[in-house]
Amino acid sequence: MSRAAQPYPAASEGDEVEDRKERLRSAIREQRRARSPRVRAQAAALLADVVVAIPEVAAARCVALYAARPTEPGTVPLLEALAARGVRVLLPVLGANLRRDWAEFTTAQDLVERAPGRPPEPGGPALGPQALADAEVVLAPALAVDTHGRRLGQGGGWYDRALADRRPGVPVIALVHDEEVYDGDARPLPVEGHDRPVDGVATPGGFRRLRSAVPAG
Repeated sequence: MSRAAQPYPAASEGDEVEDRKERLRSAIREQRRARSPRVRAQAAALLADVVVAIPEVAAARCVALYAARPTEPGTVPLLEALAARGVRVLLPVLGANLRRDWAEFTTAQDLVERAPGRPPEPGGPALGPQALADAEVVLAPALAVDTHGRRLGQGGGWYDRALADRRPGVPVIALVHDEEVYDGDARPLPVEGHDRPVDGVATPGGFRRLRSAVPAG
């Protein structure tokens, strides 16, 4: 884990869980925006090296991933590394009303940002939400993860809903920066009943499996 500051806004009396989540999201997003393009590129290359060495990823023939937005941990080197190995890579496609869908990655040049603020999407045909059942590993975005498997997402709930379509037992591994891994005892992330835990977390600094203290939902 890096020595960068780790935002953890103090809870206030009368706070709802979602209020605490939003303050933490804002602090982490601000920190992410402060990274230079050079630092982001270096982190993306390191993250790719870490992820392809995870045993479940190394053995997989189909992986669900995502095309990162500019301030997220970069995934283009990882996408290209998996494709070069012949791995089938599924990327999210956001339909109307946050409808869950997936399409196959071909090349980075094929990725298009279809609306401001949305992650880049592949240009191929949508395969339907059930396509996630083909994935042997799900590599999910997050703003933060704690050591009990709690995941802080962007707030739309898209991945929490999408994960219901994966096959039972398929691991979910979140991708974050080093300082976005929180101690689940000392600095637990706020969690609600619909939040689904993750099984592991990968950062530019390494990979760790997590001991979940969160119901699978």
